[in-house]
Amino acid sequence: MVILITSKYKEKDNVMTAAWHSPISFDPSLYAIVIGKEGFSHELIEKSKEFGVNFVDSKIKKKVLCCGRISGKDRDKFKFCGLTRKKSKKIKAPLVEEAVAWYECKVIEEIDADDHIIFIGEVVSYEEKEKGRMFHAGGDEFVSLG
Repeated sequence: MVILITSKYKEKDNVMTAAWHSPISFDPSLYAIVIGKEGFSHELIEKSKEFGVNFVDSKIKKKVLCCGRISGKDRDKFKFCGLTRKKSKKIKAPLVEEAVAWYECKVIEEIDADDHIIFIGEVVSYEEKEKGRMFHAGGDEFVSLG
């Protein structure tokens, strides 16, 4: 399943595409994401200790691909990729309005995995707009199940 991860520190925010992620606990509700150490999202999450998980479907495939192919360090990826910021309830990072469901997470642990960091976040808020999740089917192909 492909998701968009959102992050923010001070006035800078970002949205990135990710495929390495998983729920890891029911009680407390924990969610893990894996982020490359060199990326802008890593920097923002490392400093803010929070992130948004945005579950998407294949209707926004081109926007998801855009978020995975460019850096947000020197440009507004929300604007560039045609996504809308949605105000979160319990974190500072925005969410993606076009998503079908959202988790807001506060980082409780970081695990060094060589060139990546596994951020484990406690889910502090969640919302679902509609059923449907986007799964990567290889290359530029995606399918939605829901």
